[in-house]
Amino acid sequence: MKLLATLAALAIGVGVCGTPSAYGADDFPSRPLRIICPYPAGGASDILSRAIAQELGNELKQTVIVENRPGAGSTIGSEAGARADPDGYTLTMTSSPLFAVVPEIYTKLSYDPRKAFDSVMVLASFANVLVVNPKVEAGTVKELIALAKANPGGMSYASTGNGSTVHLSAEMFKSMAGVDILHVPYKGSPPAMTDLLAGQVQMMFNNLPNVLSQIKSGQLRALAVTGTERESELPDVPTMAEAGLPGYQAVGWFSLSVPAGTPPAVIAKLNAAANKGTRSPEFIKRMKDLSFRIVGGTPDRMDEMIAEEVQRWSPVVKASGAKVD
Repeated sequence: MKLLATLAALAIGVGVCGTPSAYGADDFPSRPLRIICPYPAGGASDILSRAIAQELGNELKQTVIVENRPGAGSTIGSEAGARADPDGYTLTMTSSPLFAVVPEIYTKLSYDPRKAFDSVMVLASFANVLVVNPKVEAGTVKELIALAKANPGGMSYASTGNGSTVHLSAEMFKSMAGVDILHVPYKGSPPAMTDLLAGQVQMMFNNLPNVLSQIKSGQLRALAVTGTERESELPDVPTMAEAGLPGYQAVGWFSLSVPAGTPPAVIAKLNAAANKGTRSPEFIKRMKDLSFRIVGGTPDRMDEMIAEEVQRWSPVVKASGAKVD
C-alpha cells in the first residue's frame, strides 16, 4: 500500500509539473523566442516587430526572431500565433483592428481573436491623415464636406482594403459628416496611392509615413489628422476635431499578444521586458521615424484598450456593411 501511495504521489507530481501553468518565470526563457508578424516584410508593423524583438532579446538574454506570415488581413499569421503552445515562446504582433474589426467582418474566421489571445502590452499607436488630390477644390475639412454634399456619390476615396483603419477612418468621417462618398478598396497602400496621385480617386485616409513625402512635396494636400493631438511632422495640420468634427478619433495601435492560457508569471516577465525595451534610445528613435507614439503599460490596460476599440468601431463596421468571406 505504501508503494502504491508513493507511486500515485509521484504520478500526480509529474502531471502537475508537466502542465504549462505550473511553470514560473524563473527559468523563462531558456531557449529562443519568436514574434509572428502577420504583415509583409518591410512595412511599419514589420519594422516595429524587429525593433521590439531586438529589445526583448537584450532584456531576456535570448534570441528573438521575427517570422512574417502575411495574408488575409493579418488573420493567417494571427491564427498561427493563437494556435501556438501557450508557453510564452511565441508572441504575435497584434493590432487594434484584429480585435475590434476582424471578428465583425470575417464571416468564416475559424478562431475568435478576442478569446484566442492573452494580452502582453500595447507597444505603439498611430494616427492616419486625410489627404486629397490637389485638384480637389477644398483646402479644409469643412470645404471638403461642403463639396461632397453638393455632389452626393460623385466623389470617391481609396482604402487599403475592407476593415483596415484606413477604410474605417473614412467610414467614420462619412457617418459623422453626413456625406456620401464612394469607397474604392485596393490591395495595399501602393496601388491606392498611385490612383490617388493620378486623380482617379479624390481622397484617402492613410498612415502618415505612407504619405508624408507626398504632402511635403505638394503632390497631396493634408486636411486633418485622425488622432487627438497634432503630429510633430505636420504641426500646421489640425486634428479632425479641430477641423470641424468634434469627437472624431481614429487611432490604431500595435501590441504583443500570446496564446490564451500562457502562465501569468511568464506574461509578467514579457511585459516587464517589453516596457523596459520601449524606453531604449534606439527604440524611441525608430518609433519617431515611423511617426508612432510609444504606449506601454500593463496587460490589464491592453484589455481595457481592446474593449474601448470594440465599443468605438463596432457601430462603424456595422454601418459600413463590410464583410469578407
